[in-house]
Amino acid sequence: MTAAIQVHDLRRRYGTFEAVRGVSFDVERGELFALLGTNGAGKTSTLELVEGLDRPTAGTVRVLGRDPVRDRAQVRARTGVMLQEGGFPPDLTPAEALRMWAGPLPAARPVAEALDLVDLTHRAGVRIRQLSGGERRRLDLAAAAIGRPELLILDEPTTGLDPSSRHDTWRLLRALLGDGVTILLSTHYLQEAQELADRVAILHEGTVVAAGSVAEVVAGFPARIAFDLPPGLTLDGLPDVVGAYSEAGGRVTLHTTTLQAALTTLLGWAAAHDVALDGLDARSATLDEAFLSIAGGAA
Repeated sequence: MTAAIQVHDLRRRYGTFEAVRGVSFDVERGELFALLGTNGAGKTSTLELVEGLDRPTAGTVRVLGRDPVRDRAQVRARTGVMLQEGGFPPDLTPAEALRMWAGPLPAARPVAEALDLVDLTHRAGVRIRQLSGGERRRLDLAAAAIGRPELLILDEPTTGLDPSSRHDTWRLLRALLGDGVTILLSTHYLQEAQELADRVAILHEGTVVAAGSVAEVVAGFPARIAFDLPPGLTLDGLPDVVGAYSEAGGRVTLHTTTLQAALTTLLGWAAAHDVALDGLDARSATLDEAFLSIAGGAA
């Protein structure tokens, strides 16, 4: 089967400004693919082209095997879209808005089920203008999911949500993935991508600067071992390992690309010399660290 989304050498120019500069990626069926990037990196412009809201200046987009602009009716019947900002009339209730939204869809969920998915059943009858910002985002997600789509395209789906609601949304997205739904999302929350994404692409100034699984993206960045400097020792007295030590306020940090070997050497040395490494903490690089390093290096 072809990928759910195929993007090749995508470009989008606004006057003299090129917001998207040769972006390419595929989203396989049944996976969650996350677009990451700093503000102005081109994430929303890329999503709009995938959604069929505009034609690319150059390059190609195929969604479920079709052109999302030319074959808009066929593509939209099989996709759910959540924009950065919703546009429901504020005088409607969530139940009324979803009933209106579901009207033209061929196999929509019942409105009550859609509201329950996003924990808005208790707010079904209030006016949208009375909802909090987080509740409005959950209503937007309910609208995107109400048509039982094969593909969900979500632009910053958890912006404005409190931590509890964000985790509830993650559970919903995992459940949808379990049902075979393909999800493309953009997010500023790197923990969200690390928790959910099968693969990610990091955009900077309209280009993809890194792509792959989270493990693949962070693999090239050093792990970190930290501990309190033992009394009577300096950095020169520590064992030789692959990496570089630094010290600040009595706290030693070792950055290394060979975490297991470095930690084994360090612990063996400590045992042999009867040295206590208080506050010992060892961890691989995180997506946050990789993102900041990539964005900074690209800049």
